[in-house]
Parts: sequence; structure tokens; C-alpha cells
Amino acid sequence: MNNITVLLKQQQDYRFEIDFGTAIPRITTDEPAPLGSGLGPSPVQLLCAAVGNCLSDSLLFALRKFKQAPDPLSCQIVAEVGRNAEGRMRVLAIQATLQLGVPAAGLEHLDRVLTSFESYCTVTQSVGQGIAISLQVLDLDGSVLKAASPL
Repeated sequence: MNNITVLLKQQQDYRFEIDFGTAIPRITTDEPAPLGSGLGPSPVQLLCAAVGNCLSDSLLFALRKFKQAPDPLSCQIVAEVGRNAEGRMRVLAIQATLQLGVPAAGLEHLDRVLTSFESYCTVTQSVGQGIAISLQVLDLDGSVLKAASPL
């Protein structure tokens, strides 16, 4: 088991400084107006970044395992934020779209990678237990390689 520690210190109102440890630069987070000043990413944006980064890392790792070069990858995450049945604001769903930096035809073992890479994504699999996550993978030309479906 591995423990990860992150420290948050309130700077002013809803703005926090986040300390990830000695070797990693600190970042500032903030809620958008009217609660905060929007001087940094919001918690929802950080959640989106974590899901997208983990999916991108998992896809890259899986392809590189087969000595494939899909670089540069890109990922767009769209979070649907709205009210739940109790009227409280929640992230209701997340749509992830990953795009390879090359045409699919130039990659070997792509079908095998596409059927399994997301199951190795620690963050997405954890978040997906409480939030519906849909995933789509495109190649450089925009061809859909994996259709959007809940994880």
C-alpha cells in the first residue's frame, strides 16, 4: 500500500495553496466568482484534470508497452455539474475524449490496448464508482476508435 499526502492551506476566502511535497511546485486553487476570485483551478477542474491525466497516462503506457508511439496525445474532459435529487451541486457525469497524435493505421496492437487500458487507470476507476464516466478515443484524423460508453 502507498499513501499520498497533499497539504492545503487557506490563503483567503476560497483560495488555497496546495503543497504536494518538496520536489513539486505548489499550486493555488480557487472557486470561480461569485464565491472566489477564480485565481486558480477549481476543485471540479482538478478532478477533471486528474481523470484526464490518468486516462492519458494509461493509454500512453499501454501503447508504449507494445513499443508504439502515439505522441502527442491530447485529452478533453467535460464535467456535467448540476443538482442531485437533494438539490445539492454535484458532478453528475464526466465525458473524456482522448486523441492520439498519429493515425490509427500506424499503430500495432491498438485493438488490444483499447479494450483494456482504462481498467488500469487508478483515478478514473475510483472516481467512476460514484460518477458516470464516458470515454471516447480518436486518432489524429478524428476517426472514432473507441465509442463513448460508461466505464
